[in-house]
Amino acid sequence: MKKIGLLPRIILAIFAGVVIGSFMPGWFVRIFATFNEIFGNFLEFAIPLIIIAFIAPGIGEIGKGAGKYLGLTTALAYGSTAIAGLLAYLVAHNLYPVMLNNSIQSSAFENPEKALLKPFLELQIPAPMEVMTALVLAFTLGLGMAAIKNDSLKKVMIDFRSVVELLIGKVIIPLLPIHILGIFANMTQGGQVQTIMSVFAKVFVMILILHFVILLVQYSVSGTLVKKNPLALLKNMMPAYFTALGTQSSASTIPVTMERAKKNGVRDKVADFSIPLLATIHLSGSTITIVSCAMAVLYINGTEVAFGTVLPFILMLGITMIAAPGVPGGGVMASLGLLQTMLGFDATMTSLMIALYMAQDSFGTACNVTGDGAISQLVDRFTSEKSKAESIQKAS
Repeated sequence: MKKIGLLPRIILAIFAGVVIGSFMPGWFVRIFATFNEIFGNFLEFAIPLIIIAFIAPGIGEIGKGAGKYLGLTTALAYGSTAIAGLLAYLVAHNLYPVMLNNSIQSSAFENPEKALLKPFLELQIPAPMEVMTALVLAFTLGLGMAAIKNDSLKKVMIDFRSVVELLIGKVIIPLLPIHILGIFANMTQGGQVQTIMSVFAKVFVMILILHFVILLVQYSVSGTLVKKNPLALLKNMMPAYFTALGTQSSASTIPVTMERAKKNGVRDKVADFSIPLLATIHLSGSTITIVSCAMAVLYINGTEVAFGTVLPFILMLGITMIAAPGVPGGGVMASLGLLQTMLGFDATMTSLMIALYMAQDSFGTACNVTGDGAISQLVDRFTSEKSKAESIQKAS
């Protein structure tokens, strides 16, 4: 028998989850909820290890130019995130007065997490460190290894990366489809997605269209620069898109995103460095989702916001959400403080925001990781040109 590829397994898992959530009894769905509880906690445990294992040796192997790689990747990611937020605001500002002309009662919504079945048992697996701590540690180790001449630490980190790669290939990737099946089964049985989408259907569709638009823009730019068909590049990233769609986690999708970026022609050392970093700092899809949802909640409650108010919110959002990568729903949780302090959200508006965001958080995450492939190509293109220019300059 030919081995079934990852993408078909993910699609089958999604459909199986919907069927199980629709027809099977609650106790059966709770079995998958229990698996997701354990596997999800294990993923959170592994995320800091993945970040350190790939970013630190990636920076170290790049050498003295690591600072340039880091600065370029960060600038491109933040620029893409800010542009996505501005696009969402402009579209919402012009379309919502027409789309959302009927007031919606806030009391009709509840936090969707209440509809999910609880696992039979809860097993806590604390992560060895916070994600931001892992990120800073990876930068510190990587830049240090790039600066010193001794390769002892670099060899240790390369071996550590091999261990984490084995963990990913033998444990995480094979179990991902089951995890995705459980997520969709639990969401379907709770009816949360259908209920919320039935009310916010227009907003939901608009967000999906904006995700598609920003991905087209990203791959049109990267495809033009690398002289490849943007649609072909985007098609190659679809396994990463569907993986993120099911897991709702950029960090959990890192192995798939990295493999697909390399398939699109990104050099190994650039992909190994940029993809784990971008999973943390590139949040164009989530920014579109949060800005669109926030604008919808404001319009529903009869509140107008000026561009001068939203612009600082978008710029701060791109920084604040970095504190909660890889966690389903983490983006909106990290943004609650900004929503309250900068946009004046009260408790009811916050509940609406969580309900609307959580219903399609996975689509924003999928947009994030798919866009990571385009950003990594830009990093590869620009650094390749710099390398060529430096070689020519040295030769002359």
